[in-house]
Amino acid sequence: MSFRPLPARSPAALLREEKPLRALFTEAQRIDHLQQLVASQLQPAAREHCHVASWREGRLLLIVTDGHWATRLRYQQARLLRQLKAFEDFAGLSKIIFKVQPTTGGSAKPAAESRLSPTAAESLQATAETVSDPRLRAALERLARHGKSHG
Repeated sequence: MSFRPLPARSPAALLREEKPLRALFTEAQRIDHLQQLVASQLQPAAREHCHVASWREGRLLLIVTDGHWATRLRYQQARLLRQLKAFEDFAGLSKIIFKVQPTTGGSAKPAAESRLSPTAAESLQATAETVSDPRLRAALERLARHGKSHG
């Protein structure tokens, strides 16, 4: 008896046909649709900081990138609740919950990688001495001092 593999199926076909994947895909589409509705009611600057996490049993959970935006959105909570209830998708909405979850952009890594060697600091200082623009010269000197303090 030889093993005969099943014919390959496209990812789109798998998402449509396999029950667990189909349920996951459907939920992802639902959350994306809800995100668009919420974003349509937020100030443009707030849109990138607020994401729909879940919507069930009358509660909308929004993940906010930092405390500053969470505070601003809490002040607008009553208005946002009223506006979202107008959408059929948010019928039965009774509460909006904001949860702060900072993005993990690797903020510690760049600090570790941004150290200048003493040679680089000296090169910046030497370059600063040849520049006639006072603002550029000052910036280069600050960078050179920064490199020397770490070196």
